[in-house]
Amino acid sequence: MSANITDSVTPAAPHPLSAGVVFTLAAGAGLSVASIYYSQPMLGIMGDDFHASISALGSVPMLTQAGYALGIMLLAPLGDRHDRRNIILIKGIMLMAALLLCGFSGSLNALLLASFVIGMTATVAQDIVPTAATLAPEAQRGKIVGTVMTGLLVGILLSRVVSGAVGEYFGWRSMYFLAAATVLLISVALWRILPHIRPATTVSYPSLLASMWHLWREHQTLRRAALAQGLLSVAFSAFWSTLALMLNADFHLDSAVAGAFGLAGAAGALAAPLAGMFADRVGPARVTQYGASLVMIAFALMFLLPLFSPAGQLTLIVISAIGFDLGVQATLVAHQTLIYSLVPEARSRLNALLFTVVFIGMAAGAALGSAALEHWHWTGVVALATLAAAASLLVRLFSRHLHD
Repeated sequence: MSANITDSVTPAAPHPLSAGVVFTLAAGAGLSVASIYYSQPMLGIMGDDFHASISALGSVPMLTQAGYALGIMLLAPLGDRHDRRNIILIKGIMLMAALLLCGFSGSLNALLLASFVIGMTATVAQDIVPTAATLAPEAQRGKIVGTVMTGLLVGILLSRVVSGAVGEYFGWRSMYFLAAATVLLISVALWRILPHIRPATTVSYPSLLASMWHLWREHQTLRRAALAQGLLSVAFSAFWSTLALMLNADFHLDSAVAGAFGLAGAAGALAAPLAGMFADRVGPARVTQYGASLVMIAFALMFLLPLFSPAGQLTLIVISAIGFDLGVQATLVAHQTLIYSLVPEARSRLNALLFTVVFIGMAAGAALGSAALEHWHWTGVVALATLAAAASLLVRLFSRHLHD
């Protein structure tokens, strides 16, 4: 096992990265990961186009998240074995093709297939972040990786805002065509400005996958972190995958308004980096408990919606979105801190395992959320999200040691 994890080659000494290169890396991460969230505010418009039911529409974000989970597990390890510069270009072109296929989809089945491929190829974002870490000088590594991660986070948060507006005023297909163009441009730009990146290991691809199984089996801290974060992802995805449908049905609001709710999430999630400093003070495991508690409380607050006027209900939903997005992101930061200390030379594979479970949770949340909305309306979605967050909190509370 140790050979599979540590058999590596010495990378070339990193050179200082210009601000332009760092910005391009951040933009690449953001535009790539945004692709898996564009559909969420536009589900109502898509449903009208294809005359599809709520449960059928829920399969669009569900398959996208499932594709991302599978792509992280099967494709992310390739970055340890091959030149990431070439991987970024190839996967970027494949992502562009999948986005175009979505835009030209003539049936719901074609849209579902393209959504799955979008998820798999959007994992190019998980190649860009370690590329930044590899190329950055040690003295600047934290700052540069933080900048690229900020770009990734902004891509997630603004994707819903942009797609909601574009979908409402120009049609949902236009959003996918625009996304395809931006992904192609940023992929080519990255390929042109990045140097060749020497692979970090010489072991075979099957050995890389085998090493991931060994890591999973031997580290309880990793399993606990993945399970707890995966449960939070169920709650997170159940909300965002059904919000546009609920706002359209209950409040008669369009996709532009649904997308604008992403700004509420931004207010919470952008505050999450403070969790890193808090983790240094009280320990990351404690932060996971606080974060899961915040998520549970934020969702439970929405049980009070019937007590308010329509304007008050929308305000409460915004407050809840700020709270649970902060809790989810803070818990993720703390969980990454926990697992990165396990096997430093295998951090990319540890990260891949964590995010595989996270996006399995995302896929499950999208499917369960749409089913809950169809059968029990918004109260069912709120109940699902609250129970998933409570289960995550229980996983963290029953941790035997604070370093778990």
